Formats: sequence, structure tokens, C-alpha cells
Amino acid sequence: MKKTTYLAGLVLMSATAAMPAFAADDDCTLEINSNDAMQFDQTELSVPASCEEVTLTLHHTGSMPKSAMGHNWVLSTTDDMPEIATDGMSAGADNDYVKEDDDRIIAHTALIGGGESDTITFSTKDLDADGDYSFFCSFPGHIGVMKGTFSITE
Repeated sequence: MKKTTYLAGLVLMSATAAMPAFAADDDCTLEINSNDAMQFDQTELSVPASCEEVTLTLHHTGSMPKSAMGHNWVLSTTDDMPEIATDGMSAGADNDYVKEDDDRIIAHTALIGGGESDTITFSTKDLDADGDYSFFCSFPGHIGVMKGTFSITE
């Protein structure tokens, strides 16, 4: 029994010693909350340039349904934001207020309501560390207050 416990301890220590190698993945994982007061809990998000992919989870901490207070998270260049939001209104709720196949959109989540979450993973290979990127909610009228900056840090 002691030999088994000793071996199990060695295995656990070996696994724990390897854990720091995964720390870079944590830098490439983001979470952001939205609520019934039409707010994101962060206005700045960034990832290191070493991230080839980013995983982002949007949480809706409120209780209102998505038909009344739905939120999504859309990433684009800052200059493209207003037109993407306008085109999204025409696309409608069934399309998450995102125009289908809009190549100006770098990434976006689904439209979610209170108590829901959505997770996406997107590539950063075409993003420039000097680029001017922003995120926003494209639900009609929300872009005015639900927006922030996204950056790639060196």
C-alpha cells in the first residue's frame, strides 16, 4: 500500500510540475459579463501576441430574455463598428444581429439572454499588434454604451 501511495504521489508531483507550461493558455482565455443594465463589466480586453487563438466566454448575468435585453460580443476594427451594428439591425435577432458572412467581423458570439453564456474561439493570426480593434454588442441601440477596446500586447 505504501509503494502505491508513493507512486501516486510521484505522478501527482510530476503532473503539478508540468502545469506552468499551460499558463500561456490562460492568457489566451477571456471572460466578460453583460447584464440587464446594458453594460459589459470590462471596457478593455487584451491578449499577448503569443496567443495564436483566443477563447472568449460571454456571460449574461441578468435575468431578462434575449428578446428584451439580449447581448452578444462582436469584435472588429474600431472604424467598422458603426456600419456592422447598422447592418446587424437589418439581419435581425434570428441572425444574432450580425449580417451573415460579414468579413469585417473578426469574431462574434451568439445572442444570449439572462443566465446564458456563449463561448467562441478565434484566430489572432491576421490581427496586428498596432491595430485599432474594438468589441461591442450589436443588439439594436446597445453599441452606444456596450463597447470597449481589444488589443494585442507585445
